[in-house]
Amino acid sequence: MDYTEFSGKSLESAISEAGKSFSVPVEGLDYEIVDMGTSGFLGFNSKPTVIRAKIKDEYLADMKKEEEDAKTSSNSFEADNEDSKSVESVDSSETVKSVKIDADDQTDIIERVDTFLSDLFEAMNMEVSSQVSYDAAERCVDIDLSGPEMGILIGKRGQTLDSVQYLVSLIVNKGTGEYIRVKVDTEDYRSRRQKTLENLAHNLSFKVKRTRRPVTLEPMNPYERRIIHSALQGDRYVTTHSEGEEPFRRVVITLKK
Repeated sequence: MDYTEFSGKSLESAISEAGKSFSVPVEGLDYEIVDMGTSGFLGFNSKPTVIRAKIKDEYLADMKKEEEDAKTSSNSFEADNEDSKSVESVDSSETVKSVKIDADDQTDIIERVDTFLSDLFEAMNMEVSSQVSYDAAERCVDIDLSGPEMGILIGKRGQTLDSVQYLVSLIVNKGTGEYIRVKVDTEDYRSRRQKTLENLAHNLSFKVKRTRRPVTLEPMNPYERRIIHSALQGDRYVTTHSEGEEPFRRVVITLKK
């Protein structure tokens, strides 16, 4: 792997930028200083610190091996049995039986969701537009929200958005014979959050391998815990499990025995 140049106000910030770019912990970097820079006089004529960095060969080898194992490993695995049973798991990927739903039923589902969301956001005094669609083959309701206050609607780590999704799931599945999945998203938050959690999982797995000590993550909902489990399912050196009771249940990453 070739060296790449990074810069920052200090050596620490330059190294941090390199770690973020490569999505590896600082300990996984091999770097050399190009220019230590200068602080200047009273902040004037200052020069940034410049380094050349790359991922250490041993880290790079581990990453490549993990990618190969992940591609060849089976997609069927038991990430967390209790998570899959949780009522919070409104994004569960479990297979459901295919049941034919006629056009009237599809229209009724969409109308129920539209009415509920309209009443909900009116009560919250928020201006939100919703686009609702129903995939009969996948038995899934997709809802995309838009508006000027989406940051508030997402909430801390997506908690408010998850709550909206859970409530809509209750409305959709009331009186239905088969489970219908509900996915509520805005500004592509779900995809961005998934990538963030996957990067976090891989970075912490490197820490576990380096220190040989388990790492416990912050409390997460069942959906986010499964992302962590899934991201590391093909790793040859670490394994994951969940501990604690809802809503403080956490993922723990440990070395395989």
